[in-house]
Amino acid sequence: MSGVGCVQPTVPADDSVLVPRVAAEWWTVAGDPDLGEFTDPKQQPVDFAIWQAADGTWQLWSCIRNTRCGGNTRLFHRWEGERLSDPDWRPLGIAMQADPRYGETPGGLQAPHVTRADGLYVMFYGDWERICRATSQDGKSFTRVVGADGGTGLFSEDPGANTRDPMVLLVGDKWLCYYTAFPEGKGAVYCRTSTDLVTWSDSRVVAFGGAAGTGPCSAECPHVVFHGGRYYLFRTQEYAPVPRTTVYRSGDALDFGVDDDRCLVCTLPVAAPEIVLHDGHWYIAALLPSLKGIRVARLEWAAEE
Repeated sequence: MSGVGCVQPTVPADDSVLVPRVAAEWWTVAGDPDLGEFTDPKQQPVDFAIWQAADGTWQLWSCIRNTRCGGNTRLFHRWEGERLSDPDWRPLGIAMQADPRYGETPGGLQAPHVTRADGLYVMFYGDWERICRATSQDGKSFTRVVGADGGTGLFSEDPGANTRDPMVLLVGDKWLCYYTAFPEGKGAVYCRTSTDLVTWSDSRVVAFGGAAGTGPCSAECPHVVFHGGRYYLFRTQEYAPVPRTTVYRSGDALDFGVDDDRCLVCTLPVAAPEIVLHDGHWYIAALLPSLKGIRVARLEWAAEE
C-alpha cells in the first residue's frame, strides 16, 4: 500500500517540543460561492479538503452549510488554483450532493478529506451518520464507492451521534482514520485502522475532554501530522466569533489524552485547519473568521518558549 503522508513511528533522541505557529500573513483562496438556486445569504463554507491534482493544480472542496439544497442544507463546492500561493482560486461549482439512493442523509455531506493510495485519489467524507468513500484517477472527478449492501457507508458510531470529519494518515503499514462524533452529546476524537481502506477496525477514543471540553463540538475537524518524531493533533472547538483549535503532541498516534491535558502544547486562533507540506515548506489552511471563505498561510515549527 502506497500513500501520501506515510510516516514511521520513530522518536528522535532530542525530544524538544516544537510548537506550530502561523508564520506570515494569510491569503484568501476561496470565498462565498454562487450556488445558483441553492444560494442563501446565510450559507457558510466550512470544513474542507485541499490537495494537488494529477495535473499539478490545487483543488479545494468545502462543505457549504445553510444552503437551500434541502435536508440538512449541506453540499460540496469546489475551487481550483494554479499554485498554492495564489489568492482567489477559481470557483468551479457544486461538486457533490448527498444521494439517498446510497443511504446518504439528504443535505448531509460533511468534511471531505483526500489522500493518495495505490495510484488513486481517495476521498473520505461524512453523510451525517457515516463515513463514506469516493475515488478518482485525476484528483478532480470523484466516483462514490458503493459497498455490497448498496450503500456508501464504511462505518459509524452510535445512531444520531453525527459521525463526521474524517482524516486519514498512513502510519507504517496501516491507515489510521481520525474522525469525530458525539454519542450522548459528548464530542470525542475517534480512530479506526485499516490495511486496505475498505475494512476497518473497531473504534477507539484517542482524544477527549480536558481543556478543550466535552461538548458535542469540542473535538471537531481532527487533523494529524507527523513532525519532529511526534504526532500532532489539531482539534477544533470554536468556529466563530473567536476561532479556537487545540493542538496536542504525542509519540503514540492512538493516544493524545483522554480526560487529561498531558499532550496539550498550544491553542491556535483558527478553525478547521488542514496542514500541508509542499516543496519542503509547511502551510496551514483554515476558515476565514467570518465563515465566508477559506485562507492559507505559511506555518512554522518553533521551539516551545
